[in-house]
Amino acid sequence: MDATFAREIWKIIEPLHAVTYFAEECRTANREAGLKGFWMGYFGSRAAPLGPVSAGTVEATFFGFHPARVRRAVPDAWAFASPESILRLRGAAAARALRRAFPGIEGVAVTAAPLLHEVVTAADGAGRPLFAANRDLPVPEDPVEALWQATTALREHRGDGHVALLTGEGLNGLEANVLASAVGVVPAERLQESRGWSPEEWAEAVDAFTRRGLMADGRATEKGRALKARIEQSTDELAAPPYDVLDDPTAVYESLFPAARALGDEIPYPNPIGVPRAG
Repeated sequence: MDATFAREIWKIIEPLHAVTYFAEECRTANREAGLKGFWMGYFGSRAAPLGPVSAGTVEATFFGFHPARVRRAVPDAWAFASPESILRLRGAAAARALRRAFPGIEGVAVTAAPLLHEVVTAADGAGRPLFAANRDLPVPEDPVEALWQATTALREHRGDGHVALLTGEGLNGLEANVLASAVGVVPAERLQESRGWSPEEWAEAVDAFTRRGLMADGRATEKGRALKARIEQSTDELAAPPYDVLDDPTAVYESLFPAARALGDEIPYPNPIGVPRAG
């Protein structure tokens, strides 16, 4: 499969996954599990497949978040809710959100979930801890929950590869966010606030990029845009091979597209993830 398809299907599977962050059903499930506040819910729910890991593990695998933001939630999260109890609730809550937002999701899931599960099974977990942890979870019997779980595993597969490329370019989590904002993916204020970086830290990174010729007047230079484009292209290339198992990848894309488009009111645009609105 080529890199272009990998990017296009990411734009479709990412919104299906992302209800877990934005839908009220999912936030309620985190509270019911015992997690306190949005950020403990976010870190605890997303990290649960890894087990009761340390803050350092979350910092390394999630990437881009200020260490202090992570450490206010982890490892305290595991004192309020075990990973096992979180996992019992998070997929079911996402399935409820998907059914509410797109009533036709049931028929889509019956067909698409097994196919995406084949893609997950075909993907290599080496060097991809978040993907591997999600891949090893049991496949839910509920087709909509199974669809959500497959999209979650695949977006983490892509994300793990992306993090490897960012670190390979010598970028830390703050710099990765600054670069994304500099090329116009997400407004700087949105990324700075959501990832927990102070104005002073952000300004220091901008100054460092300016000295390196990656930014000028707060925007990416040609050199900065080329760096970002190279990382994105390589991310797409690394994400593409598992989709080779699909006999008709276009049909899978087209079956998921209406559901992703229906989620336009569930997910804010622009968002810190950087995924555009479907269509």
